[in-house]
Amino acid sequence: MPKTPQDLTQSLLTAARQAGADSADAIAVAGTALSIDVRAGQLEQAERAEGSDIGLRVFVGKRSAIVSASDTSDSTIAAMATRAVAMAKEAPEDPHAGLADSGQLATSWDIDALELADPTPEPAPATLQEDARRAEAAALACTGITQVQSASASYSARQVWMAASNGFEGGYARTSRSNSCVAIAGTGLGMERDYDGDSRTFQDELRSPEEIGQTAATRALERLNPTKPKTGAYPVLFDERISASLIGHLMAAANGAAVARGASWLRDAMGQQILPEGLSLIEDPFRPRATASRPFDAEGLPTRRRAVVDKGVLTGWTLDLANARKLGLDPTGNAARGAGSGPSPTPWNLELTQGRQSRDDLIRDMGTGLLVTSMIGATINPNTGDYSRGAAGLWVENGQVKGPVSGVTIAGNLRDMLKTLIPANDARPWLSRVVPSLLVEGLTLAGE
Repeated sequence: MPKTPQDLTQSLLTAARQAGADSADAIAVAGTALSIDVRAGQLEQAERAEGSDIGLRVFVGKRSAIVSASDTSDSTIAAMATRAVAMAKEAPEDPHAGLADSGQLATSWDIDALELADPTPEPAPATLQEDARRAEAAALACTGITQVQSASASYSARQVWMAASNGFEGGYARTSRSNSCVAIAGTGLGMERDYDGDSRTFQDELRSPEEIGQTAATRALERLNPTKPKTGAYPVLFDERISASLIGHLMAAANGAAVARGASWLRDAMGQQILPEGLSLIEDPFRPRATASRPFDAEGLPTRRRAVVDKGVLTGWTLDLANARKLGLDPTGNAARGAGSGPSPTPWNLELTQGRQSRDDLIRDMGTGLLVTSMIGATINPNTGDYSRGAAGLWVENGQVKGPVSGVTIAGNLRDMLKTLIPANDARPWLSRVVPSLLVEGLTLAGE
């Protein structure tokens, strides 16, 4: 009978002790993934993957090492522990390494309240194929769509279990169901493409394949015959589809690992205003059915709701144990890890304060500028916050959308950009990053 993820972590810890480790923690992930691609109404590709991954981190004094494997046999587990201890003995000492103290550990949680896994049975491959076919058909039914690059449907389910020699043990299951479509409009050198997709924890909450296909088609058609705006300084409205990237840059700079290295443009900004006074950024790992929800982190510490930014003021960093120790601060319960990697600070679900205006209101009020709907590439200076990205979208004149533009480069400084944010009210509440469209004043656009 196959071992459960819980059994596997205990076997790993036992093997680590027998191999001479002073302490250790282990993770086991068992899962199933199924994906279907359709082209021209016919099945193009079907993939199914099942398996388990195990990871072991051992400590010998202040030295540590990590090993992982996808073979879960007893002989492999014993070999992993022996190899990990041998590696740890050769590793340099790290004064900040080590497991959590027993008093820091999560001791109780309500996993059912988080609704991380849909109890509905795994969908049949034929069901996924039909969803992908319907999305493709809906896109192709739109006048001007010449082909669909891809139409896909997928499902995944996995079990995660973690255990450590300090007494922590816990786990949970997750599911995910997704549909997506990429539509192409136009012909030859005038072709443009765009996409739409949806991913949910619970299958019955997915938007319909027809809506996804039609939205992908509409977005592709909007991009036909683009022009380039004149180079200059303009307001830029980041569409809700890509606005979360700005908050992602903020969170990267507020990451404890970057701050501890001194490689963050926010390294001296603790307690300072970095967003407009009316905006807060809330991290909430307890949102039901959200993809980044969890009751504890990868080091067994309890997660907690916190204001990363409170009324515009940066309140703290995202910290795992090691980086908290480096900075002389308390950990925030934000460690994440995979089977083959050690813990690192990672934010959970985030929500930015929404505004009172719609996206259309902001378009009307912005005068002349750019509505960005897609971005490519990125040059972000982690030390200064200087920002430069390629973009495409819709040009706005006198509060009216005039037509598509592409081949534009947006430049500015993140510290200045974030202080001028004006949010719309169009964020999707089921995403792990609930961020509305965001208007930023005075960015430099390089066009013609």
